[in-house]
Amino acid sequence: MDNTVLKTTPAPDPEPEPELRDLTQQFPSTPGGARLARRLAVRRMEDWGYPPASDASCTVALLVAELASNAVRHGRVTGRDFRLRVACREPSTRTIRIEVSDAREDRLPAIPPTLTADDESGRGLLLVDLLATRWGTTPRIPVGKTVWAECGVS
Repeated sequence: MDNTVLKTTPAPDPEPEPELRDLTQQFPSTPGGARLARRLAVRRMEDWGYPPASDASCTVALLVAELASNAVRHGRVTGRDFRLRVACREPSTRTIRIEVSDAREDRLPAIPPTLTADDESGRGLLLVDLLATRWGTTPRIPVGKTVWAECGVS
């Protein structure tokens, strides 16, 4: 009889999945809805540990304000709301993703090739382009589009 004791080493604990913090809500396609979306995003950033005056919160507020106001101004369809999603995957990526979805698939955002001091619009997407590490659009199923932007936070 063999009295050899086999020693086994337990497998290391797998690394936990990063926590996904998420805010998703629909808002009326009105200027008031866009303001409310920005305020709610700032409040949620505070819940996640980013005070309203922090660089991260201010950046998210500006991105949400611009994307939401564009959804109201250029993506509005009578009787349809826009949807805001703000997601933060912690701690690995330190990236906040903002998505604003509307019901217009035919009006995609584009930065004007030239702007002058007299132009009354077009600067908002320049701001998005400067503040976001990346941004773009994706089709929204069954109808519409989602304009998204990502920014790093510390």
